[in-house]
Amino acid sequence: MRRSWWASQAGNGIGLIRGSLAALRHPEHAELIQRVLAIPPKRTQRTLLTFLTDDEIDAMLASPDRSQPTGRRDHALMLLAIQTGVRVSELIGLLRRDVSLDQTAAHIRVRGKGRKERIIPLTAQTARVLRDWVVENPGQPTDPLFTTSRGGALSRDAVERLLTKHANHAQATCPTLQTKRVSPHVLRHASAMRLLHAGVDTTVIALWLGHESTRTTQIYLHADMALKERALARTTPPHVQTGRYQAPDKL
Repeated sequence: MRRSWWASQAGNGIGLIRGSLAALRHPEHAELIQRVLAIPPKRTQRTLLTFLTDDEIDAMLASPDRSQPTGRRDHALMLLAIQTGVRVSELIGLLRRDVSLDQTAAHIRVRGKGRKERIIPLTAQTARVLRDWVVENPGQPTDPLFTTSRGGALSRDAVERLLTKHANHAQATCPTLQTKRVSPHVLRHASAMRLLHAGVDTTVIALWLGHESTRTTQIYLHADMALKERALARTTPPHVQTGRYQAPDKL
């Protein structure tokens, strides 16, 4: 295992217990063991996550040619991914029976990491688009929700390619997309940021995305510049005189 992993274990107490047991079994190495336990955890650089703004989302959703079956599929797929924030594995693993399009409680049932299931509600717009897609493409309950032109299940690479295609096409109307690599995880980040901007608590966002811990959801707080700007606006700015310094005397 990596040295940084052992160092982090020492920091939270597990490494101390293991170090004590090792020192009891090998007292001749007690000094060396204590030196290893004293190694501080490795500092890692945290990179800000990439997400889409509302204008970029609108440009992406407008990119597919909905006069074609594949265009209607891509539009429905991207809309569902952005609204629900599902992982790409969960998205391509959706079966027709996992989608409930009831008028009052439309939702999808996804199987996440560790075979844990969760239910995510759908907006009226997403439910309407999916309802049209299901009616247009009838099939068995065990069939994939989104398929290739030949009727097979979409792969992770296929989703990556269609997102890249529509991102490149959307750059004509939204130039900011030129600086971003749009991936399924970027759509997931966009969903989380939309929830955060709407005032949804991070604990609810963690349940929505299927995070094991709310600590994972904290990354969105670090990336949310609008939230930081609102916090800055609530603070009282210090009284600072502007302009060039003027000496109080002729000297």
